[in-house]
Amino acid sequence: MSDTCLLVPTLNEEKALPKLIADIARLDPRPAEVLLVDGGSEDDTARLAREAGWRVIETERGRGAQINAGVAAASATNVCVLHADTVPPVDMVSVIEAVLADRKTALAGFTPIIRGEKTHWGTTAHNWAKTWYAPLLFRPSLFFRGGRLLFGDHAMFFRREDFLASGGCDPAAKVMEEADLCIRMTELGRVRLVPRMIETSDRRIAEWGGLKANWIYLKVGFLWAMGARQRLERHYPDVR
Repeated sequence: MSDTCLLVPTLNEEKALPKLIADIARLDPRPAEVLLVDGGSEDDTARLAREAGWRVIETERGRGAQINAGVAAASATNVCVLHADTVPPVDMVSVIEAVLADRKTALAGFTPIIRGEKTHWGTTAHNWAKTWYAPLLFRPSLFFRGGRLLFGDHAMFFRREDFLASGGCDPAAKVMEEADLCIRMTELGRVRLVPRMIETSDRRIAEWGGLKANWIYLKVGFLWAMGARQRLERHYPDVR
């Protein structure tokens, strides 16, 4: 029996959810629970999750607040935050539990491949590189203590007790909540990538184009690093 909760924060994800439901049903071993935390969807997101046997919590909109609510409600020892447009590998649960068996690791994430009709190798490579160069540029003291900046597409995972001890996500954060969490968790141990691939949707690249998408990623990250945390979501519109 696994001891891992998959936590899925959502807002209007009825298009992506059927595939994720099917992918999670194929995981071996199965997670101890799947917890969908909905931020006020106006579509069938919550209904689809309930029909799949998932536990559903409804809370205020904002990924920071949604993740906090989900972790507080989780009953498993380990928690993985999984976005609705991500394709988990079949052995996801066993990877999570093997990595977190090392108490020196406070938080970790998978290595994402951005894929739609084609694989976007350039953006995939840049996303990998910025987990290294972003903390080195903006938080060098944390970098040399083992800190990395991971993002939602990495399907980040951690022990529930460590998340609660760190103070969790900024409840006001609607974007970049995961970067704040990485900084907090570095106080408790190492933050790292694992060499196990996970696929994530290219829907933003498909909507915006590669150059615009990478510009938006850089702009939002730079504003966050410079302390301009208020209303960052204005620069990072939803794509569904």
